[in-house]
Amino acid sequence: MTRRTGSLALALTLLLAFLSGCSDGDAASTETGGKVTLTFAWWGNEDRAERTNQAVDLFEKRHPGVTVRTSFAGYEAYVQKLATQAAGGDLPDVAQLDYRQISQYAGSGTLLDLGPYIEDGSLRTADFDEGLTGTGAYEGKQYAFPMGRGSTGFAYDGSVFEKAGVTAPRPGWTWDDWVEAGEKISALGLKGPNGHAYTGVTDIGVNEDAFENWLRGRGGKLYASQQELGFTVEDLTEFWTFTDSLRRRGVASQAKDTAQISGAVEDTPMGRGLAATDFNWDGPFLGYPPLLGENVHFAPVPTTAGRAGQYFKPTMLVGVGADTQHPREAAELIDFLLNDPDAGEILGVTRSTPPNQRIAQAIGKGLEGPEKEVYDYGRKIAAYGTDAPPMAPPRGDVALQVAFTRSYQRVIYEMQSPREAAEEFVAEAKRELR
Repeated sequence: MTRRTGSLALALTLLLAFLSGCSDGDAASTETGGKVTLTFAWWGNEDRAERTNQAVDLFEKRHPGVTVRTSFAGYEAYVQKLATQAAGGDLPDVAQLDYRQISQYAGSGTLLDLGPYIEDGSLRTADFDEGLTGTGAYEGKQYAFPMGRGSTGFAYDGSVFEKAGVTAPRPGWTWDDWVEAGEKISALGLKGPNGHAYTGVTDIGVNEDAFENWLRGRGGKLYASQQELGFTVEDLTEFWTFTDSLRRRGVASQAKDTAQISGAVEDTPMGRGLAATDFNWDGPFLGYPPLLGENVHFAPVPTTAGRAGQYFKPTMLVGVGADTQHPREAAELIDFLLNDPDAGEILGVTRSTPPNQRIAQAIGKGLEGPEKEVYDYGRKIAAYGTDAPPMAPPRGDVALQVAFTRSYQRVIYEMQSPREAAEEFVAEAKRELR
């Protein structure tokens, strides 16, 4: 999908071109007649795309010698496409990155070291939290910058909670509270638009981030080092037994609905009107209210024995392809998106709370509705207390994220038991991390 697209049909056509490698947004940067052309790609929904393109328009006005070709897609399609580009040494000039991709791409020489542009002032860091900035570093060099600071939680439909007589979630609620809410809502016997059962919760067994939060709440961790898992077969078996039992009891979404989760809010069971809660990050929460109405809110991750497993991390980062022909202009685009007050006002919290603390405070005063809820959520979680973020995931984590989902799908389609799937996944993970 590219900037200034006027119709849904054209947008879909361009998305297909993006996935097949034919989009203009994937072309190499060019320089004609003294003008520089940059490519800039990211994942996200329509709202994020519209806001990002508005900010890019402003950047072009202030940098008349630079044109930016933009493209975006849903998360899974984007990650797959970026991996293909990285393997071919053809990363966009500026690319949005997941925290899980930093070790992989920086370690393989795919990203540009941004240190020289920090030193000469092209990339300003004075208003960034040092710890958050460090999440874009690898082996002592800065390869990317956070585009937002966010945390996980549960989107929930307040009107359905009220109908079931369930109290709205608050910080400190437990996994037992979450299950009880799911049971009461499922007992209403509601149906979704497609006639499938409306459940209290989305099946979180498919989501590695949810497993990590559940694990951390019990004092565990996803990785012990860059080459070693931080959990055992028994840990994963317990988690998948827990989530699969909810599915079997009709409390969590059916397998055929869970299997459609793709990273886009509209593909989740909750986004499709089939569940009352959904685990997600706070940035994507903005996609739920347009689909489900103003009664949708965002709650913290449940706790275990008073311990919250969630943490703050960069919602996403932005880096520069190592082979860009225009590194300085690419650095200037990043600096503009992260540090310009007007760009900050345009982007709002579409990528969660801005990393520039001065901009975050400024825009927080004028936010309303779901955007204010995302902003306030970050402040609420910070006040309640969270653990420090873990180290950046190892280079094999992107592949393991896909394997995690694939393994659990065998469970929900009853092709394997939770233990069999856990044993297979842990064995695969150990081979990948070796």
